[in-house]
Amino acid sequence: MTFLIVTVAWAAHVRLFQVIELIDDVLALLNLACMMIITFLPYTFSLMASFPEVPFGIFLFSVCAVVIGLIQAVIVAYGFYHPHLLNQQIQVSENQNFYKRHILKIILRGPVLCFFAAIFSFFFIPLSYVLLGLVIVFPHLTRFITWCKTKIVGQRDEEEEHHSLETFTFYLSEPLSKERVEAFSDGVYAIVATLLILDICEDNVPDPREVGEKFHGSLLEALSEYGPNYLAYFGSFVTIGLLWFVHHSLFLYVTKATRLMGLLNILSLAFIGGLPLAYQLTSEFAEKSHNEIEAIQVSCVITFFASIFQFAIWTTALLHERETLHPFVRYGGKEHAFMFAKLALYPCVSLGAFFLTCLLSEFSTAIFHLMQIVIPFAFLALRIFVRISLTVIKSLMSLSRRKVVLLEEEEACLSPTETLS
Repeated sequence: MTFLIVTVAWAAHVRLFQVIELIDDVLALLNLACMMIITFLPYTFSLMASFPEVPFGIFLFSVCAVVIGLIQAVIVAYGFYHPHLLNQQIQVSENQNFYKRHILKIILRGPVLCFFAAIFSFFFIPLSYVLLGLVIVFPHLTRFITWCKTKIVGQRDEEEEHHSLETFTFYLSEPLSKERVEAFSDGVYAIVATLLILDICEDNVPDPREVGEKFHGSLLEALSEYGPNYLAYFGSFVTIGLLWFVHHSLFLYVTKATRLMGLLNILSLAFIGGLPLAYQLTSEFAEKSHNEIEAIQVSCVITFFASIFQFAIWTTALLHERETLHPFVRYGGKEHAFMFAKLALYPCVSLGAFFLTCLLSEFSTAIFHLMQIVIPFAFLALRIFVRISLTVIKSLMSLSRRKVVLLEEEEACLSPTETLS
C-alpha cells in the first residue's frame, strides 16, 4: 500500500510540474520539504507493519500523507501567485482561476481521505485502511463514474465538452511524460538491486571468530556454508536485471505512455519491489525449511506478475499503436514478433515453473534454479529463433505465391482453343 500511495504522490508531483515550469528558491525549498516527508513514509509503514493493533503507526502515516498534499497545494498557490513560473499556455489563458481551483481540488482529494484515516485510526483501524486504499483507486473510480454518467445521460454539448477537455485534460489527464516514467522505473529497479546487495552483505559474511574456531581459519570452507544464499542472490539479481532489460526494450519503442500504461507500469514495479522478499525466501533453502515449496511458489508468483504487467503494457500500447508505438514494433513491423516473444518469455517460464513445483515437489529447488539459469540463455537464443521462424514462414509464403504466379502465367500462355478444351 505504501508503494502505491508513493506512486500516487509521484504522479501528482509530475503533473504539478507540468503546470509549473520555472522554479525559484521558495519552490525549491517547498519541493525539498515534500521529498523529505515522502522519504519518511517507509519508516511509518514499518511501524504500521510491526504494530498493526497500535493506532499511532497508521496515524503517523496518514499525517505524513496529509502534509505532502498540503505542501503540494502550497506549491500550486505560490505558482499561480507568481504567474511567470507557470506554463506558457496557462500564463496567456483567461481561466487561470479555474485552473487553480481545479488543480487544488484534485491535489487535495488524497489529503482529505488521509485526514479522515488519521482520525478513524483511533476508533476503527480497518476503516482507516479502506480510506487509504481509496487514495489509490479514487482517480480511476471518479473517471469510471464520469464515463458511466456520460453513457447514461448522453453526450454533452460540443462547446461544453470542448471547454471541459481544455481545462481538465490538457495538463491533468494527459499521459505522463515518457521520460519521467522511465526515470521512476529505473530508480525502483536500482533500489531493488541495492537492497539485494545489502541483504547479502549483512547476513552472509561469516564471523571471524567462528571461522577460526569451527573452520580452522579456512574462509573458503566457511563461505561454502552460504552457497545456497549466493545462488539465490545471483538468481534474483539476474531476474531483476532481465526484467529491467525487457522494460528498457519495451519503452525504447514506446513514443507516448497513456494513463493505463502508467498504471500497469506501477503495478509491475510493485511486484518488482517484492523480489528482495523472493531472495530472502529462496535463501532459506540451506536450512531445508518445511516451507521450501511454498517459498519457491511465492517467488514464481512475484516474477509472473512483475512480467505479466509488462506484457499488459505492450498489449495496451498495441490498442493505440499509431499514437504509442514506433512503426518497427507495430503489427507487421520488423521487431513486432521479437518484442512479443521477449515479453512473453518470463510469464510463460515462471508460470510453468510454478505448476511443475506443484506436480514435482521433490525437485522444486532444481526446477526453480534451472529456470533462473535457462532464461538468460533463452534471451540470447530468442532473436535467433524468431529470425529463423520468420525466415521459414516468409519462404513458405513466397513459395506459395510463386506457385500462384506460375499458374497464372501458364494460363496466360495457353491459346484460346487450348483454354476452351
